[in-house]
Amino acid sequence: MISPETAAKMNKSTPVVLRKLESSKGFIVKAWDEFSDDFQDALYPHRHDHYTGMLIANGEVEVLLDFEPFRMPAKTLFISPPWQIHQVHKASQASGWYFSFENDLIEESVRATLDKSLEEIISVELTDTEYNWFKSVLLSITALDDLNQIPYKEVSHPLLSAFVAQAGLSYQSKPQVNTANFASRPIVITKKFINLVRHNYHQLKKPADYAEKLHISVSYLNDTVKKITSLSASLIIQKEILREAQRMLYYTDSSIKEISDVLGYEDEKYFMRLFRKKTGFSPTEYRKHNAPPEDYLF
Repeated sequence: MISPETAAKMNKSTPVVLRKLESSKGFIVKAWDEFSDDFQDALYPHRHDHYTGMLIANGEVEVLLDFEPFRMPAKTLFISPPWQIHQVHKASQASGWYFSFENDLIEESVRATLDKSLEEIISVELTDTEYNWFKSVLLSITALDDLNQIPYKEVSHPLLSAFVAQAGLSYQSKPQVNTANFASRPIVITKKFINLVRHNYHQLKKPADYAEKLHISVSYLNDTVKKITSLSASLIIQKEILREAQRMLYYTDSSIKEISDVLGYEDEKYFMRLFRKKTGFSPTEYRKHNAPPEDYLF
């Protein structure tokens, strides 16, 4: 359980840290428990510019993922895409492994496997057989540091790709997952669009901006995205903008004007009208009704 002393340090004046992957290999795999320095760092709100995940071996972990509690019991595999805000909420005698990796390390065919679900995250409770396999791959990756004097990507990268590919397959095999059987090109285009939105929504607000980057027509972009997600391209852009606004209102004490500027709106009043129209609250009302209580980490 997180200590009261640690919880007292966490408030809206604490900045949300952007963590970059500091490894020449392009990925990191480490074992952790509740006393590890890396785990203690995760008690503070942070986000990554790369994929990250955990394999829970023992106990239970609950994280705040974009201010929503997310529970992971033992034998859970969890993979999250870049830019979401994470914070460990609760932990009970927990241990396991965490891993981080750059997207370009994963083979195109493996990325296609992950893209089929188009979920924000992959989280799956594993069978004993699945858990033992994933554990063995992580142990094999970490053992390479002792086996080879220098990183040998021809060995490590295929192991990582196999791990991520099987994560996607295990996730899709669960009964509760409704995986649509779409052609690969619409899937790829939609995923590229979503990734572009996540990186460019501050500046680019119109579907035409993204269609130009993808070298396709606006109508084709709209039709493709609607087919795969049931949402219009415009709505996906707005949802990403509003989600970041909600993050800043929840996690920071930035003024409405500052948030408006960060999101690329010179007209603060326009941003306020848009926020109210989409959420039913003004930014100030949203912050008041959704501010975490002082003891929200317990």
